[in-house]
Amino acid sequence: MEYTAIALFFVFGCIIGSFLNVVIFRHNTGRNLGGRSKCFSCRRSLGAVDLVPVFSFLMFKGRCRTCKSKVSWQYPAVEILTGILFAAAAFISLPFAAVSFSQFVIRTAFLLVILSVLVIITVYDIRHKIIPDKFVFIFSGLAFVNIFFSFDAQGMLHMVWPPVLYIAAGLILAFPFYLLWLVSGGRWMGLGDAKLALGIGWLLGLGAGATAIIYSFWIGAAASLGIMLLRFLSKEAGEAEGDTESTKTPGLLSFLPRLSMKTEIPFAPFLVLGLLIVLFFGYNMFSIFYI
Repeated sequence: MEYTAIALFFVFGCIIGSFLNVVIFRHNTGRNLGGRSKCFSCRRSLGAVDLVPVFSFLMFKGRCRTCKSKVSWQYPAVEILTGILFAAAAFISLPFAAVSFSQFVIRTAFLLVILSVLVIITVYDIRHKIIPDKFVFIFSGLAFVNIFFSFDAQGMLHMVWPPVLYIAAGLILAFPFYLLWLVSGGRWMGLGDAKLALGIGWLLGLGAGATAIIYSFWIGAAASLGIMLLRFLSKEAGEAEGDTESTKTPGLLSFLPRLSMKTEIPFAPFLVLGLLIVLFFGYNMFSIFYI
């Protein structure tokens, strides 16, 4: 029964992921979310067979059914990612169904909305190197409201007054990002990262939120060093074979960004990844201090 529920949430997540792609592609373009989706090349309105999450991409080999132009890998990637996150949310929420089904529904619905917003923020930051205010404010607002509600032992939802430190957690974690943005004039860190850290603090609390941010810096540093190392090794191999410097990097490495100390790197994906690690696995390196 549990595996069936998790599988259904995965499918539901893929469907929602298809909608999130529409939101990501149309945000700040002047287009609303209504109207039929169209091929970016031939402008043909897409039918139902073109819009089946993941399967349509595989069925038509990543190309438009009419003009055969390539379809962005973002479509299946976001659909699968959202499906995995929804399945994970169901997995950690299912134990609450034994206490109260309403508690399971409320907790899961809240998580699904939060995860959907985080997917939008992550992918949009990767594409445009900016965190859209609209969605980061939704995330932070939901996280802030959440701290004023709690379930009792019977699974009943009650409004509570949280500890002051919990209320201040968002502001405490956002302040270093704000300071980096202020001192550097936005060159070291974007203000959107501070707004995202604000929501992380309110969603996870001070200790777990700080853990998520520390993880994000570790992961970001490891990913950047890994990319630079792969490109360096590839360049060395190319020079050994007599390739010119202008030769394109073959295979998977051609998709890796060229990084330097001046490269602008979207940091939201690392912040979100750190948040997910703490959210799903419960890590808190500051738990011994009860924060």
